[in-house]
Amino acid sequence: MSRVGKKLINIPPEATVSYENSVVAVKGKKGALKRSIHPDIDIVIEDRVLKVIAVIGDRKNNALQGLTRSLISNMITGVTDGFERVLEINGIGYRAALNGNCIEFNLGYSHSINFDLPEGVSAAISKNNAITLSGIDKEKIGLTAASIRRLRPPEPYKGKGIKYAEEHIRKKAGKTGTK
Repeated sequence: MSRVGKKLINIPPEATVSYENSVVAVKGKKGALKRSIHPDIDIVIEDRVLKVIAVIGDRKNNALQGLTRSLISNMITGVTDGFERVLEINGIGYRAALNGNCIEFNLGYSHSINFDLPEGVSAAISKNNAITLSGIDKEKIGLTAASIRRLRPPEPYKGKGIKYAEEHIRKKAGKTGTK
């Protein structure tokens, strides 16, 4: 059995979880999320505790059990507390500005880049070089952060580009002139 899948999920009092026809719906103070799950996985909700069960105990279903447990746990955390991801922009003249639901980036190209935020993700920019993405869907925030980072990934010589706040860029030594 999956170690992660065997863990029980405690449902906080401010969240409600319902399960019908292979669809899990979670509602909380920040919003609501729905996700369909694999038919080989079953969910039991008793006394504010959720348990994920694999119907057939083979290797594939054990992996699905752990995945489903993690997804539901992230849904509950999202609707109660929310998620945040911070990106940093490093480089001279590199900056970002928020225009409604669009972020305008100046990243050293000959043109500025406009990035439209998906629905359910909000952004805050501080000091023109720190972007904080927040929302209730962890998957959507992660995909948005990866898409923004892909606009100008950090380069290994000077560290210029967009990186995650917790990411460490290993810098390479530059070219040496030998004669």
